[in-house]
Amino acid sequence: MQKMPAPRGRLTPNRALSDLTWLRVGGPAEWFFQPLDLADLQMFLATLDAQISVFPMGVGSNLIVRDGGLGGVVIRLGRGFNDIEVDESHVIVGAAALDAHVAIRAARAGRDLTFLRTIPGSIGGAVRMNAGCYGSYIADHLIEAQAVTRSGALVTLTAQDLAFGYRRSTLEDGWVLTRAVLRAEPGDPEELAARMADQLARRNASQPTKDLTAGSTFRNPAGFSSTGRADDIHDLKAWAVIDKAGLRGHMLGAAQMSPKHPNFLVNTGGATAADLEALGEFVRKRVFETQGIELDWEVVRIGAPNKL
Repeated sequence: MQKMPAPRGRLTPNRALSDLTWLRVGGPAEWFFQPLDLADLQMFLATLDAQISVFPMGVGSNLIVRDGGLGGVVIRLGRGFNDIEVDESHVIVGAAALDAHVAIRAARAGRDLTFLRTIPGSIGGAVRMNAGCYGSYIADHLIEAQAVTRSGALVTLTAQDLAFGYRRSTLEDGWVLTRAVLRAEPGDPEELAARMADQLARRNASQPTKDLTAGSTFRNPAGFSSTGRADDIHDLKAWAVIDKAGLRGHMLGAAQMSPKHPNFLVNTGGATAADLEALGEFVRKRVFETQGIELDWEVVRIGAPNKL
């Protein structure tokens, strides 16, 4: 085993990841690092062998870790990276802050980031993938983000630097987002709270929120998120093309495309990462065969299929 830096935070070898992902599957990380603070993170990356891969992990809400586990270092931010501050027009948040918590804190202060309320995960992941719903995206609100590069340097990135697109950015692999400054329009706290309550009710009515899932499995072929409006068009939504292919509720082992929302992969109990990924690939194949539409994964899949 290679010699590793000696950080002040917690560095754990062979750390299981399955309990940290919403799907509850996957093998261990070769190394798992929880930095104590920004300086600790910078030092660790600056002194880590450049040949060792780095994967920043949020709360595992959009992730399949394959059964063989993940080589290199998985970095997960925690306390010290989850602060939420609201000033007259901005919301300044640590990358580990949960999207829902940011929306709630902003609303209480009369700032509108309500679109974040129903997005699972943390701000770092939201910036990395330009998360969005109801017609709003992180790209519409990001003023700047702070990240630590693979060599330990601290950099500031604008929305232009990140070249946001639908469910994507150009953030370099191995860079760790640590903070974001978001633009938020003013709003009445009570009205914002009511809007979020409505969003939650609609989500709970249409999505399998009590099951083991990782959110939307595939990106919408239409190239944009649901708007939530009455005039929303569903023809090229991922759930609609999966449903049209006859795969609502389809199972492979203990993996299932949710009967409630067919764009959600569900671990019904005892599914492996291989089961879930194989079902997803079967869905992609069937949709292409029946409709000529190529679905792209939204869920991030990492690691080796077999034990390292």
